[in-house]
Amino acid sequence: MSEQPHRPRQAAPPQGEIGTAWTAERRRGTTDAPAPPSGHHHGQGTGTLAGVLMLCGGVMAVLQGIAAVAEDDVYARIGGYVYEVRLTGWGWIHIVVGALVAVTGWGVLTGASRARPAGLALVTLSLVGQFLFLPYAPLWALVMVAIDVVVLWALTAWTPAAPPSAASATPPRR
Repeated sequence: MSEQPHRPRQAAPPQGEIGTAWTAERRRGTTDAPAPPSGHHHGQGTGTLAGVLMLCGGVMAVLQGIAAVAEDDVYARIGGYVYEVRLTGWGWIHIVVGALVAVTGWGVLTGASRARPAGLALVTLSLVGQFLFLPYAPLWALVMVAIDVVVLWALTAWTPAAPPSAASATPPRR
């Protein structure tokens, strides 16, 4: 039996261990990791979510309003209600607010500067309107309230991308 000389094992570079994502090389920008796409900004997804849900929620509110104006048998007839408005009145409220929410959702998707504050105000108004509409269509109103809550969260969590400035256009130091 021949003895083979003992060779020390070379340590392999860490593979996916906790704490290796922010090594000194990565901070200096010398890794081979691909750079994120130039148009991608943190929080961009929540703005898209808000815009899409505003479009969908607005269209659904318009359809809800049309059904109420047509005095469809979809909605329950209720007796005494503190915030009672005729079903036709609720229909027009939902049509107008829903159309405004949908248009503002399109503005959020296209990046209009005033769409975010307008969206916050209109979706809050929509949420209150849906809450007051609970006796007429409880399950549907709760679904719409949930959508409005998610939209409010998305609009408040969204940080629109700052326009590129001269300072951010300079390449990072190595």
